[in-house]
Amino acid sequence: MDKTELLNALADEIRVCPLCRLAETRTHAVPGDGEESAQIMFVGEGPGQQEDETGHPFVGKSGKLLMSELQKIGINRREVFITNIVKCRPPGNRTPLADEIAACNDWLSAQIALVEPKFIVPVGGPSLQTLVSKNLRITRDRSHVFRRDGILFIPILHPAAALRSPDTMKLFQEDIANLKKFLSREIGESEITDIAEVAPISKPAPDEDGGTLSLF
Repeated sequence: MDKTELLNALADEIRVCPLCRLAETRTHAVPGDGEESAQIMFVGEGPGQQEDETGHPFVGKSGKLLMSELQKIGINRREVFITNIVKCRPPGNRTPLADEIAACNDWLSAQIALVEPKFIVPVGGPSLQTLVSKNLRITRDRSHVFRRDGILFIPILHPAAALRSPDTMKLFQEDIANLKKFLSREIGESEITDIAEVAPISKPAPDEDGGTLSLF
């Protein structure tokens, strides 16, 4: 099978996945979608109500905000791959639990391996802590560049947090502007933090859109 067929087969498996409690309350699992050879992969926290109803990622209010801001910097949805750390909606849009994230890890790992993105953009704190390091915080480490397993990670605030606060909206738009700058040029080694260099935080604190979570 070619890459498209493999991603489609993977999505079919995700749609019937029974591996955690979220399968019991979902309407539809949301595997993710986009360009199968995308250079950029966006990874959010989990599906919301509209995503659960449609089976597609980032189609709700916060997703539309993200897509609108990306269009302003010349990034088209069809050019990227979009998914989440969990593929089914947590009840009440709560932050996914550690065992739910662990149950989805293999699905996300397989998607990353198939797409082979050059950049991954963790959208929000739970995605950042899952994909890169539990020692990171989105409020402190947003718009920085991290490297893990040869992939560059550029975290941004979650658009849902931006919709709740004008001040956070400004920071979110700043993240998008910084993302454009990083993607438009070669990123120097001095700008990249390898994951082994990340110092632990002394006391984990909740972020705007979630708490601390397990490693990917």
